[in-house]
Amino acid sequence: MVRPIQLDRRGVVRASAGALAMALAPAACARDAHAFDLRIGRDAGCSCCHAWSELMRQSGRFRVALIDEPDMAALKRRVGVPADLASCHTGVVEGYVVEGHVPAEDVLRLLSQRPARVRGLAVPGMPLGSPGMEQPDGAGDPYTVYAFETDGARSVFARHGAA
Repeated sequence: MVRPIQLDRRGVVRASAGALAMALAPAACARDAHAFDLRIGRDAGCSCCHAWSELMRQSGRFRVALIDEPDMAALKRRVGVPADLASCHTGVVEGYVVEGHVPAEDVLRLLSQRPARVRGLAVPGMPLGSPGMEQPDGAGDPYTVYAFETDGARSVFARHGAA
């Protein structure tokens, strides 16, 4: 004969908390196991760099180190950012360069696909509405994410916003 389990109020709360912890643990472990180290160089006076880095951190997929760089031009040259694709901050993740306000989903797609010859992704300038450049009224400009190679070749990786 099967006897029913009787729980008092505390027993129900403990059982529920335990079940919730067991349900959430795999997701938390998976997120931590698949988080990428993203090192971001920025000019100390730029606040949008901080906003973009926080969005990358909040995605749960990046462990972010934000570093004030005394010579951003030298950093960009060292990691191979084409001058016409430059923006305000420069990140490096898994050997790839991330220049400017590139959305997290585009960086994750790059890391998933790992296309041959691509050195990095760039959003030139500081387009309104791009990650870290959001406007209070929700306004934004369309912008393009470019993939660039070490030989200077580039291609469209993604387009965002209305055309």
